Amino acid sequence: MREQRLFFCYKCGGKLAISEKRSRLVCSACAAVSYENPVVGVAGMVFDAKGRILLVRRAPSIDYAGLWCIPCGYVEYDEDIRVAVARELKEETGLVVKPGEVFAVHSNFHNPKQHTVGIWFLCNVISGSVKAGDDADKAQWFYPGDPPELAFPTDQLVLSDWIGRLNKEGKKIFDII
Repeated sequence: MREQRLFFCYKCGGKLAISEKRSRLVCSACAAVSYENPVVGVAGMVFDAKGRILLVRRAPSIDYAGLWCIPCGYVEYDEDIRVAVARELKEETGLVVKPGEVFAVHSNFHNPKQHTVGIWFLCNVISGSVKAGDDADKAQWFYPGDPPELAFPTDQLVLSDWIGRLNKEGKKIFDII
């Protein structure tokens, strides 16, 4: 049985109960389903001429402090996902980027209090210089096969998939170093 975090209906204020059919919250008065959907996050993959990826270290004031990640953040309610990834990269790295192809989409289950769906974009730098900011206290380039301790298991999966893609294209990771 899952933990119930919401107790009253968003439509009528009636009491919510977990449905026996499917683990969803349903209003006992109006039968409205109160969906607890995952939050959408975006991450921007930026590489330098040596093939290194830009990672940020999470600031002491946020979850997973001191661990590294691909620059990322949540999509605001009225924000396009590409605008969101460009905003997050600017805030966390100082770089102005143009999001390109979606490289990966994964469900993130590392935080039991918040299920998220992450979208990783390959990004091209338009301008700016690397300077950590916002939720990051450091920004640094790393070879994808040798990252520091990562905050999120899905970032490790994405980096492994990136190396696999390079290998499939006939580019060994050491060829671009």
